[in-house]
Amino acid sequence: MFDFDTATRELRREGILVRLQAQPAQVLAVLVEHAGEVVTREQLRGAVWGTDTFVDFDRGLNFCIAQIRTALGDSAENPRFVRTIPKRGYQFVAPLGPALPPPQKKRYVLAAGLAVAVCASLAIIIALWRPAKNIAVVRFDNETGVPEMDRFADGLTDAVVAELSAGGTHYGIIGNAAILRRPRAQRDILAIGSSLKAGYVVLGQVQRNASHIRVLAHLIRLPEQTHLWVVRADRDVTDPLKTENELARQIAAEFSQHLGSKPLSATH
Repeated sequence: MFDFDTATRELRREGILVRLQAQPAQVLAVLVEHAGEVVTREQLRGAVWGTDTFVDFDRGLNFCIAQIRTALGDSAENPRFVRTIPKRGYQFVAPLGPALPPPQKKRYVLAAGLAVAVCASLAIIIALWRPAKNIAVVRFDNETGVPEMDRFADGLTDAVVAELSAGGTHYGIIGNAAILRRPRAQRDILAIGSSLKAGYVVLGQVQRNASHIRVLAHLIRLPEQTHLWVVRADRDVTDPLKTENELARQIAAEFSQHLGSKPLSATH
C-alpha cells in the first residue's frame, strides 16, 4: 500500500517514507490528479517547470518518470501505475477506488494500492521554507568521457565560486563543502539547500561538442528546484586556464542579473 501526500510531496509505503525528489513528486501529483487521462509532455512542462524556464526539459522529464517508476516498483514494459503514450505523454493507469469519508474526502484509494491526498499547493512548502542567503556551487560534472577533463571541470567550478564571491552579490557563496563534491548519483539538491542554508544552487555540465567542449551552467532556486537561468557556451580548451576564467565571468555575469544583485562585469 502506497500513500502520496501532495501537501508535502511525500510518498510512503505502509507508513515508511520512500525517497522521491521534488520534481518527480510534482510530476506524479499531476499524473494522479488526471488519472486515466493522457497528460502530454508539454502539459507536464507547463505544470512543473513553467513556460519561462530554460532547462533540458526532455532529459529532466525522462529522469522524473524513471524515478517515479523506481519508487513505485513500476516498469515501462508492464506498467501498473504510469504508462508511456509514445510521442504524446504519460497516463496514470491505476484506477481510483471509492473516496474516503470526510474529513479525508479528497483522498482516494487506487486499485493498484496507492492512496493520494490532494490538499495543498507547492506555495505552502515555499512559504514554510526559511529565507536563505547562500548560493551553493556544486562541482561541475565532467560528461565528456575523458578523465583528463576532471581537472578542467574542477578548475571551472572554483573559478565560478571566485567570480561570484568577488562580484558584489549580497549572497554568501559556498563552494568547498563536502556535500557539494559528491558524485551525481548521490547528489540531493534539497539536502544541499537545507544543510548549507542555500536559497540557490548552481549545477554545471562539461560536455563534448565536436572539437570543442560545451559548458552548461544551471541556476536553480530552492526549495522548489525552479530553473531560473541556464548559461550555454561552446569553447576550445587549448588554453584551459583562460577558458575557465572567461566562462566563469560569463556565468557569474548572467546569473547576477537573475539574483537581484548588481550585475557583474564580464570584462574584468
